[in-house]
Amino acid sequence: MMNKTLTQTTTGRRDFMQKSALAGAGMLLMPSGSLFGARSANNRLNIALIGSWGRASQHYSALKGENIAVICDVNKENLAKAQKEFPNATPYEDWRKALDHPGLDAVLCCTTDHTHAFVANWAMNRDLHVYVEKPIAITAHEARVLRKTYLTKKGKLATQVGTQRHAFPNFSRVRDMIRDGVIGNLKEVQTWGMHARRANSYFPAAGSAPSHLNWDLWLGPSPEHPFNPAYFELGDRAGLGCQSWNKYWDFSMGYAGDWGSHTFDLAWNAIDAQLPISVSSKSSEDPHSDVTPEDVHLSFIMPANEWRDKVRVSWVQTKEAVKSPREWMDLDKLKHGALFKGDQGFIIADFKTRTVIPFGRNADMSYYQPRSRDAVAPDIGNFQHEWINACKNGKPEQTSCNFEYGASMIETLCTGLASFRSGQSFDYDAASGIASNAVANQFLTKPYRKGWTLNG
Repeated sequence: MMNKTLTQTTTGRRDFMQKSALAGAGMLLMPSGSLFGARSANNRLNIALIGSWGRASQHYSALKGENIAVICDVNKENLAKAQKEFPNATPYEDWRKALDHPGLDAVLCCTTDHTHAFVANWAMNRDLHVYVEKPIAITAHEARVLRKTYLTKKGKLATQVGTQRHAFPNFSRVRDMIRDGVIGNLKEVQTWGMHARRANSYFPAAGSAPSHLNWDLWLGPSPEHPFNPAYFELGDRAGLGCQSWNKYWDFSMGYAGDWGSHTFDLAWNAIDAQLPISVSSKSSEDPHSDVTPEDVHLSFIMPANEWRDKVRVSWVQTKEAVKSPREWMDLDKLKHGALFKGDQGFIIADFKTRTVIPFGRNADMSYYQPRSRDAVAPDIGNFQHEWINACKNGKPEQTSCNFEYGASMIETLCTGLASFRSGQSFDYDAASGIASNAVANQFLTKPYRKGWTLNG
């Protein structure tokens, strides 16, 4: 069964990482997948930076020790900025051509959300290591394709989804405490974010794209849309330009893919989650054909695994947080967070901190034995360096958010959005990726423009 397999592989991955995180590097994984012997201290990865400015600029410092062989952007002005940082890199406009540049080892993808799955899958098909910004995909189908491709390359390619907050030590501390029973038996998990915004509809035509922007390549596999400068209103300020276009179904999956990729990860990491067996949603909004929701509550029943019963896990994006377990704790001040409910208490967590609240007549904590320091999961450290080291050291599975982990998490959120868009709850067959509701099934995938293929 798919769910059982995902449980075993997720648990095995975590155990392997904890035992191996401090092991030394002695092998080099080349683009062909062959293992070379001891690597030179000067040996560097040949990396293609796909999407070269905005969010990509926040990776520059982590990449300084490697060879940026290729920079690629549909915006010539962005290419010029990146060329100043990496003067020896070969520039490209079209990422499909960039991926065939000779001698590449790895790809770091910072493109628009609707091209993430395409770039990542094409790169894996060329036996290139891949780091891709979140969300890894914008439909359940895309996520499943990426996971399937990755599993054929597992042990050969290092992959990482750019949910960099996962590297905060608090993620591991929360997981350790739940696994060790600090709140007893886990009963429910709620995650939330309170910064969602809603657009009105796709922008109308507003002149022609400027000469420095290849609008056709920016659209990529998306259905055709006329150019409008409003899609770029926020520019590339601090890598936040995505907020000009990521509220539209053709370009993204909205707030669930943006902040949900980070906050839902608190729960996903802690409970050894698998794909859901049933999905439901509720909202104060009616679904819109063009734009993603501002207010929505997505709910998933996760199957039991070897250490817990089945459990309900939710992603909530509203103007208010979930109900606090105690009147004196105002969760509305916690803009992104997770609430873990057990039969002996609660954990309330954000990305960097956690609070334990015991409750009940028997919640004296005598049942809880904290781990010794040497049994605590090691810190991940620099998230990009974790991927770079995994590319080089012959141990490509030593990344925290590989494409099996990240694709399954985003597939789950995508099923929730399919429930919202269809207005229907449904059972979900994880093995086939099919919902029990035919209306919901149409939202598990999306149409692409003629000439664009996910599996190139």
